[in-house]
This record gives sequence, C-alpha cells and structure tokens, in this order.
Amino acid sequence: MTRFAKRSYEKEILDQDNVPFADIERNMLELDWINTWLGGHRISILGLKQLLGGRRRILCEIGCGGGDNLRILSRYCHRHGIETEVVGVDINEHCIAVAREKWQNDHGEWQNGHAEWLHSDYRQVAFDRHKPDIIFSSLFCHHFTDEELVSMIRWMERNSTTGWYVNDLHRHPLAYYSIRWLTKWLSRSYLVKNDAPLSVLRGFTRREWTAILKEADIGAYQLKWKWAFRWLLSRSTGLTVSYAAG
Repeated sequence: MTRFAKRSYEKEILDQDNVPFADIERNMLELDWINTWLGGHRISILGLKQLLGGRRRILCEIGCGGGDNLRILSRYCHRHGIETEVVGVDINEHCIAVAREKWQNDHGEWQNGHAEWLHSDYRQVAFDRHKPDIIFSSLFCHHFTDEELVSMIRWMERNSTTGWYVNDLHRHPLAYYSIRWLTKWLSRSYLVKNDAPLSVLRGFTRREWTAILKEADIGAYQLKWKWAFRWLLSRSTGLTVSYAAG
C-alpha cells in the first residue's frame, strides 16, 4: 500500500521521444475506447456543462492528442444549439495531423465549426485573435510534476475568459489493479498495458489537488470525484450561466 502514498514520477513510455507513431496511434485508439466505455468522455461533457453560457463558445484542449475529446464536445454543443470553435494543442506533430484529418472527415457527418490545430508546447501558445472561453485537459495533468502543474493552472487561469477544467485520475489501489487486469486481457497496445496502470500511480488524491491549487493561488473552484476513479476539477474565471441540458 505504500506505493500509493505518494505520486509516482516514473516516466511513462509515451513520454519518451522515440516511440513510433503507429504505436502512439494505437494507444490513442484504445484510450478513446476507454474514455467511451469507462465514462471519461461523459466527465469531460460534465465539465463543459458547468461552464457553458451563451450560444457561441471557443473551446481549447491542451494535450489534445488525436482530437477525440474536442470532437465529442463539439458534437454535444451542436446538438444543443451552441456554435463552437475549437483549438487543439499538442506537442506531437503527428497527433495534430491525425486530429486535423479526423475533423475534416467529420465535416460531411455533421455541421462542425472552425477548428485550429496547433503543434506546440502549450506554454508557448499565445492567443493572438481571441482567448478561448473554456480551456480543459483530459488525462494530461498526471504527466507533470506538482510544480509544473502549478504553472499549468496559472496558464489556464490567465488564458481562459470563462473558465477551465481538468479531467484526470484518482490514485487508488482498486483503480490500479482494475486497469492493470483490464488492459492485460483486452489491450493490444504495449503502451496501454504499461502506461495505464502507471498513469494511476501518477494520479492524484484530493489532498494533493488542494495543495496544488493553494500553491497556484486559486480561490473558488469545484473538485468532484467521478466514476471510474476520476477527478473533475473546474474553475469559473468569468461570468457565466450554467447550461443544464442533458
């Protein structure tokens, strides 16, 4: 049990620079499946609903990977009559290329809005045209140290006009052994088999999030536990009306 007492800083295979992109693409495919069937996308939608207001929103995801989260959220907004622009930021240029291609292929399926895909470290992004209304990340924060997360939260605070939210992992023995068993038998990706359990060890407790937010000098926020072993951290930085549609 002592291995769960503190966050692990052991690097995941995915954090290395020499991983073949075909393996990363398989990893993204399986993570999208996990997010779909274990509720990850649902939690991202819940975070969005807490901050939605008005009829036009600019959504930005940092660490967007292949853009699956942004496509899910944009479709949700479209169904509820909210016009969206999306901005996806990822440090991997191949992920950005995949995200751009998927978005373009979706055009005939439904009426999506404008999308901008940025190959960049999020810290280097300057919003020249308009700052996003809402900035979010999903399964991104656990890749960073607590000190790096303080800087990330401050960056989201400065660059969002309405608010920001985080969807990430709760470090817990049941979460660790469950995902280890699930990926052992169902995954075909060595990245997922290695990194998914390790991601849990790099996840967070409520106390750790509270300490990080205090260090970042963040005032009012919401931190809620969600199934399956996720945290939804949200913060309103401007005036908005909560959108309650299901």
